[in-house]
Amino acid sequence: MTFLQTYKRREKVMGKAEYERLKENLEKMGLNRVSEVLDSHNRLAQERELSYTDYLDGLIAEEVAFRADRSIRTRTKLAHFPFIKTIEQFDFSFQPSLNKRKVEELFTLRFVENRENVLLLGPPGVGKTHLAIALGMKACYVGYKVYFISLMDMIAKLRASLADNTFERAMRSLTTPSVLILDEIGYLPLDRQSSNLFFQLVSRRYESGSIILTSNKSFGEWGSIFADTVVASAILDRLLHHSTSFNIKGESYRLKEKKKKSFASDDEKEV
Repeated sequence: MTFLQTYKRREKVMGKAEYERLKENLEKMGLNRVSEVLDSHNRLAQERELSYTDYLDGLIAEEVAFRADRSIRTRTKLAHFPFIKTIEQFDFSFQPSLNKRKVEELFTLRFVENRENVLLLGPPGVGKTHLAIALGMKACYVGYKVYFISLMDMIAKLRASLADNTFERAMRSLTTPSVLILDEIGYLPLDRQSSNLFFQLVSRRYESGSIILTSNKSFGEWGSIFADTVVASAILDRLLHHSTSFNIKGESYRLKEKKKKSFASDDEKEV
């Protein structure tokens, strides 16, 4: 007896009450996607005369894919990215100073597995944050927890936690993720307390989790960021010990787009 014949025979036996109970039990077990696609897979099984194994495999594959997609969306949401960027969107031809092969090597995410850091330096607009977010997105996709925050927001968060006695909780939120992305280091100088808070964070993540950071300052200028040059040296020592650094030298993407619009506007005027 073929599956189709067996299914049709069973279909006659299973009434509306039994079918509703099946749907209800699927939902109770949390198999929501299986419940959603049950009817379409039933029709497919009849049309193709699938074996029981193939029929069940198709249903389970739907549930697995649904849960994987949901997990990715959840991790991406919890990462707090300000916007979404991918490596495919990055224009390497506009930044010839970047070693493309070295950048692509980062997307194997071995640096996350090895708890190493990625330091992206360069003037505003050259794509530092783009690359940092693209790396974070890839990490979310393969299952790592990621958290994105600007340096000044991180300092504000830790200082507020000192005021309401939630410092350890705040620090855990920054040390638990496999990847912490710290954006915009160097745009504003830090006072002594803020410098010490940053040092504590870097020390706690040292060799236990990866940091991806972006900065508009070269390492030689980091003394001007922190109120204490000793603390600045200690921070750099820990960040650089296991790290990959990029110094991006090039024009700003934002200025590039502005120039394009300006040229387009001039052309329209001439016409």
